[in-house]
Amino acid sequence: MALDLSVETTARKAAPPGRYLFGPVADFLMLGGSAFLILPALFFVPHEYEGSLAATMVVVAYLVNYPHFAHSYQIFYRNFGRKARGDGYDRSLQLRYIFAGVIVPAIMALFFAYGAATSNTRLLGFAANAMFFFVGWHYVKQGYGMLMVDAVLKRKFFDNRDKKVLLVNSYAVWILAWLQTNTAVTAGQYYGLQYYTFAAPSWIADIVLAAAVASTAATLLMLASRWRKNGGGLPYNGIVAYVASLYLWILIARINPLWLLVVPALHSLQYLAVVWRYQTNVERDVLDAARDPESKILSVLGPRYKLRVWGFIIGGAALGYLGFWLIPFILTALVPYDKQVLGSSLFFFIVLVFINVHHYFLDNVMWRRGNPEVSKYLFR
Repeated sequence: MALDLSVETTARKAAPPGRYLFGPVADFLMLGGSAFLILPALFFVPHEYEGSLAATMVVVAYLVNYPHFAHSYQIFYRNFGRKARGDGYDRSLQLRYIFAGVIVPAIMALFFAYGAATSNTRLLGFAANAMFFFVGWHYVKQGYGMLMVDAVLKRKFFDNRDKKVLLVNSYAVWILAWLQTNTAVTAGQYYGLQYYTFAAPSWIADIVLAAAVASTAATLLMLASRWRKNGGGLPYNGIVAYVASLYLWILIARINPLWLLVVPALHSLQYLAVVWRYQTNVERDVLDAARDPESKILSVLGPRYKLRVWGFIIGGAALGYLGFWLIPFILTALVPYDKQVLGSSLFFFIVLVFINVHHYFLDNVMWRRGNPEVSKYLFR
């Protein structure tokens, strides 16, 4: 989620002082604060319990990771015909919707079809590296976006110069983290397929390291200055989200093997905090939102808008299961391919890479400045 919110006039009108997505503690934990609590604890997990933790994270994937991907599809393709026609959207946003919603998935489908049909394992392997590239970019942009959201909610705004400092630091840390895995041409296994890194001379990594250190220092100075200008206040939950996304989830992700299992769930939880709030405001805008359900059994859950929000969440869980497990399982059973060369998990590999990369493109359109739905529903 890359929320680019630089139109502060509208935001000031939309958000009273001290607003939260769900509350001070819930926002802290969901936006990134839980990372600062969980990471230290992982170093004390006994070796014999590491397998149990890994199994637990598989269950968490069903409950958190997969729905977070599914929700982006639910929101992006809702009323997609209207978006593609530009009905209520400017020309630039209309083209972005068409590109991300039609052209990008078509190109990726052709890419994977060609790679699988020709049994080109090297080509498919590079797709995994591309996924890691876009995932890192997505993480840091989402961290920046969460900071902007909290800044609007708390009415602790950043000016354009501040935002440039934050973005430069985001990109510097992200590129450094990606280059750390590309300092030499090596290969690894991902769902039975070899993936390859790109040759990156160490001197380039050194330059990027210097840039990341310098931009981090500049960010700290900017935050100190902004704290003084705000009379001793900052959007602290947003800063926690920004720091966790850049440094804990990207830069030092390999500090502990168990941490690699936990990070995707924490990133997804951060995303869900905004999406669930956004969807709640969407449902509240429906005419009969405040009415109780006709069923007495369902009425205990509250008014109709809450029931629809639960339907959205459950639908996301079902769609996540369908996309990540049922569809690749069926394709593996029905579509013949050379399992000796491509392994037995080809379609699981393709689905994972496809959804992770496409998710970046979807979010880059949905949560950008100028999208009328964001300004209407996110800050109510």
